[in-house]
Amino acid sequence: MRTLRIGSRGTDVKEVQSLLQRLGYYTGAIDGIFGYGTATAVMAFQRAYGLTPDGIVGPMTFRVMEPLLMGYSVYTIRPGDTLYRIALNYGTSVDRILAANPGLIPESIQIGRRILVPWLDVVDTRIDYTYDILERDITGLKRLYPFIETGSAGQSVLGKELYYIKLGNGPNKVFYNGAHHALEWITTPLLMKFVENYGKAYAEGRAIRGYDIRRLFDRSTIYILPMVNPDGVDLVLNGLQRDNPYYNQLLQWNNTGRPFSQVWQANIRGVDLNHNYDAAWQQSKDAEPLYGVYGPGPTRYSGPEPFSEPETRAVRDFTLAIDPRLVLAYHSQGEVIYWNFMNLAPPEALRIGRALSSASGYALDQTTGIASYAGYKDWFIQDYRRPGYTIEVGRGINPLPISQFPTIYRDNEGLLLLASVIQ
Repeated sequence: MRTLRIGSRGTDVKEVQSLLQRLGYYTGAIDGIFGYGTATAVMAFQRAYGLTPDGIVGPMTFRVMEPLLMGYSVYTIRPGDTLYRIALNYGTSVDRILAANPGLIPESIQIGRRILVPWLDVVDTRIDYTYDILERDITGLKRLYPFIETGSAGQSVLGKELYYIKLGNGPNKVFYNGAHHALEWITTPLLMKFVENYGKAYAEGRAIRGYDIRRLFDRSTIYILPMVNPDGVDLVLNGLQRDNPYYNQLLQWNNTGRPFSQVWQANIRGVDLNHNYDAAWQQSKDAEPLYGVYGPGPTRYSGPEPFSEPETRAVRDFTLAIDPRLVLAYHSQGEVIYWNFMNLAPPEALRIGRALSSASGYALDQTTGIASYAGYKDWFIQDYRRPGYTIEVGRGINPLPISQFPTIYRDNEGLLLLASVIQ
């Protein structure tokens, strides 16, 4: 992480401000501007943790903040300690401590042993959700809930890992993905918060919305690829950096006269990933001129050929490898569920779609125009003849404000659980 001081601006400043606010040191706006209020809060944090109170987030301060950003503190066992007392002091549960420390025996904890104590949320749903935050959150969730499996399905154009998360070991396999489109990054924290809540409920033996998570773990395997387009997401959230190898081309491709943060849906090569799948791809290509698309740009350019992009090839290959029974592709916005592709959906798809609609309150619908072609769920339905759905979360103009997150999550948690078990 770069050193942050008065005058710094960016998504990493928001991350620090939000953490300091959660810890009670900061009461200002989470605006990504490192001003005197943020510096004062940093100094209060530094004093509390035995650091030099200079108001600068440098390597030493960030080293202390990093575990907290991942949801835990490192605690050294003292004489007289019990896990119950430790959990009570931190406002957490013994079950979560045991999950984060495999092999720890409550009846014989050793004085001087260092343990992880989970007590903060890992996934911060009040800030812009960049690739760096995704990486750190995956690391944190894996440490706190070791039964979660993680890996990479491939790499983006710029070499960012396309991380996946695996929940459960059951025979009923489903696959959820998000952020094919850069402006629609809010779908990534949606899926990541679901992972966190699932992990927490499994560790504590709790149900979520009536679903016994430990039973679900043995019944179904949920694969989640939360950020299909990390290069595009970072372009939208962090802006165009001079060291980007596509710097000059991107300036040419974005001929809208508007900033990337308002218009860019494509990957870093100007290809709309959700028009790059081999499902009526030629129809998508033929329709481009009707939408003023004549090459790489912010949206709707389907690429030179199907699967021309490493991101779509990785999602295709991962799907082939796991062979899911059902898929959900998360997008924004409209509060609608698209369920069919050229009437190739199997007979049960409409029934399942209606159940997902009922669980979320989203309308069930079918796409029209260029949106009808070359998407991920289109390819899945075409090649597998199994249920596949595009879920459009939220309402408004992309990118949706993070203030919509609580409503989006509330609407979709039950849907995500139902999709993992419905037949």
